[in-house]
Amino acid sequence: MKKFLALAVLLMSAVAFVPSVEAKLNSAAANTVSEPQIRVQIGQNRRGRYNQQRRAVRTYTRNVRVGRQLYRETYRVTYRANGSTRTQLLRRVRIGRVSRY
Repeated sequence: MKKFLALAVLLMSAVAFVPSVEAKLNSAAANTVSEPQIRVQIGQNRRGRYNQQRRAVRTYTRNVRVGRQLYRETYRVTYRANGSTRTQLLRRVRIGRVSRY
Protein backbone atom coordinates (compact mmCIF):
# COMPACT_ATOMS: atom_id res chain seq x y z
CA MET A 1 0.00 0.00 0.00
CA LYS A 2 2.87 2.35 0.80
CA LYS A 3 4.42 1.67 -2.60
CA PHE A 4 1.12 2.43 -4.33
CA LEU A 5 0.69 5.74 -2.45
CA ALA A 6 4.30 6.72 -3.16
CA LEU A 7 3.84 5.96 -6.87
CA ALA A 8 0.58 7.97 -6.97
CA VAL A 9 2.22 10.98 -5.28
CA LEU A 10 5.16 10.74 -7.70
CA LEU A 11 2.86 10.70 -10.75
CA MET A 12 0.76 13.60 -9.41
CA SER A 13 3.87 15.70 -8.85
CA ALA A 14 5.12 14.91 -12.36
CA VAL A 15 1.78 15.98 -13.85
CA ALA A 16 1.85 19.21 -11.83
CA PHE A 17 5.46 20.28 -12.48
CA VAL A 18 6.27 19.13 -16.03
CA PRO A 19 3.89 21.57 -17.84
CA SER A 20 5.19 24.50 -15.80
CA VAL A 21 8.78 23.64 -16.78
CA GLU A 22 7.78 23.53 -20.46
CA ALA A 23 5.98 26.86 -20.15
CA LYS A 24 9.09 28.43 -18.65
CA LEU A 25 11.20 27.12 -21.53
CA ASN A 26 8.75 28.42 -24.15
CA SER A 27 8.46 31.86 -22.57
CA ALA A 28 12.25 32.16 -22.28
CA ALA A 29 12.63 31.30 -25.97
CA ALA A 30 9.89 33.74 -26.91
CA ASN A 31 11.52 36.56 -24.97
CA THR A 32 14.86 36.12 -26.72
CA VAL A 33 13.29 36.07 -30.20
CA SER A 34 10.65 38.79 -29.81
CA GLU A 35 11.19 42.47 -30.46
CA PRO A 36 12.02 44.83 -27.61
CA GLN A 37 9.23 46.47 -25.64
CA ILE A 38 10.50 50.03 -26.16
CA ARG A 39 11.72 52.00 -29.16
CA VAL A 40 14.25 54.81 -28.80
CA GLN A 41 14.09 57.70 -31.25
CA ILE A 42 16.78 60.34 -31.40
CA GLY A 43 15.88 63.74 -32.81
CA GLN A 44 12.58 65.19 -33.93
CA ASN A 45 9.86 63.37 -35.81
CA ARG A 46 9.90 65.17 -39.17
CA ARG A 47 8.12 62.58 -41.28
CA GLY A 48 5.37 64.03 -43.47
CA ARG A 49 5.98 67.61 -42.41
CA TYR A 50 7.80 68.93 -45.45
CA ASN A 51 6.56 72.24 -46.87
CA GLN A 52 3.86 72.75 -44.30
CA GLN A 53 5.09 76.15 -43.17
CA ARG A 54 5.47 79.34 -45.21
CA ARG A 55 3.09 78.63 -48.04
CA ALA A 56 1.10 81.20 -49.95
CA VAL A 57 -2.38 80.53 -51.31
CA ARG A 58 -3.84 82.61 -54.15
CA THR A 59 -7.19 82.38 -55.96
CA TYR A 60 -7.37 83.13 -59.68
CA THR A 61 -10.32 83.46 -62.06
CA ARG A 62 -10.22 83.16 -65.85
CA ASN A 63 -12.69 82.90 -68.70
CA VAL A 64 -12.31 79.85 -70.92
CA ARG A 65 -14.02 79.16 -74.21
CA VAL A 66 -14.86 75.52 -74.97
CA GLY A 67 -16.54 75.22 -78.35
CA ARG A 68 -19.42 77.71 -78.31
CA GLN A 69 -19.63 77.80 -74.50
CA LEU A 70 -17.93 80.34 -72.25
CA TYR A 71 -16.97 79.28 -68.72
CA ARG A 72 -15.55 81.13 -65.72
CA GLU A 73 -13.06 78.88 -63.90
CA THR A 74 -11.84 79.63 -60.40
CA TYR A 75 -8.52 78.12 -59.35
CA ARG A 76 -6.69 77.92 -56.04
CA VAL A 77 -2.89 77.91 -56.42
CA THR A 78 -0.72 77.00 -53.44
CA TYR A 79 2.92 78.09 -53.60
CA ARG A 80 5.11 75.92 -51.39
CA ALA A 81 8.39 76.77 -49.71
CA ASN A 82 10.47 74.54 -51.99
CA GLY A 83 9.19 76.30 -55.14
CA SER A 84 6.59 73.78 -56.20
CA THR A 85 2.95 74.69 -56.81
CA ARG A 86 -0.35 72.89 -56.35
CA THR A 87 -3.31 73.90 -58.51
CA GLN A 88 -6.93 73.00 -57.74
CA LEU A 89 -9.98 73.82 -59.85
CA LEU A 90 -12.57 75.11 -57.39
CA ARG A 91 -15.53 75.78 -59.69
CA ARG A 92 -16.51 76.06 -63.34
CA VAL A 93 -19.60 78.11 -64.17
CA ARG A 94 -21.08 78.61 -67.64
CA ILE A 95 -21.55 82.30 -68.22
CA GLY A 96 -22.80 82.44 -71.78
CA ARG A 97 -22.51 81.47 -75.41
CA VAL A 98 -20.13 82.95 -77.90
CA SER A 99 -22.01 84.40 -80.81
CA ARG A 100 -20.40 84.24 -84.23
CA TYR A 101 -22.77 86.62 -86.06
